[in-house]
Amino acid sequence: MSKGMTILYKVHNGLYVNMTNRCDCRCVFCLRNEKETVGESSTLWLEREPSVEEVKNEFAKFHLDEYEEVVFCGFGEPTERFEDMLEVAKFVKKTYEKKIRLNTNGHGNLSHEKNILPGMKGVIDTISISLNTPNEKRYNEIVRSKFGDRAFQATLEFAKEAKKYVPNVVLTTVKTTITEEEEEECRKICERLNVTYRIRAFE
Repeated sequence: MSKGMTILYKVHNGLYVNMTNRCDCRCVFCLRNEKETVGESSTLWLEREPSVEEVKNEFAKFHLDEYEEVVFCGFGEPTERFEDMLEVAKFVKKTYEKKIRLNTNGHGNLSHEKNILPGMKGVIDTISISLNTPNEKRYNEIVRSKFGDRAFQATLEFAKEAKKYVPNVVLTTVKTTITEEEEEECRKICERLNVTYRIRAFE
């Protein structure tokens, strides 16, 4: 495993922000189990976590008008550095007026032992939360969060609460990792929570 300092990298039409490798989960299908890079990046394993100023300074190296949105998603769970992430997001919105998306496992409230969602109001435009499976037992088997049996229900509660503060809330599963029947169950969960359901490709 090689390490570097890839902080920003392009994936499709988005500019992605890689601020931490920390994560409370060990998902069996996690991309970092298979590769070191995603999109147009070198290794996403960090030598160290960059400072907020380092992250802000990286944006000057890119032409932001080429990107549809800025996405907080790297080889770790972005909300592990929630306050730092929020500071960078506010900077991006003020300086570049870009849409901002957060990709998360939905465990931020567990990690910080408080409701972090109010801080996202007016800053995060879309929050994409990994649902992964409609079944709590199966969720525990494939996500393997350090929060154990608390994680699945906390993810659903996080999505429900997010609706109060973030305009676009999405729950996702990974194509080919669950059955079509399970996907339909996930769709029903999303309908009940009044959020969008998306089946994302396994990169």
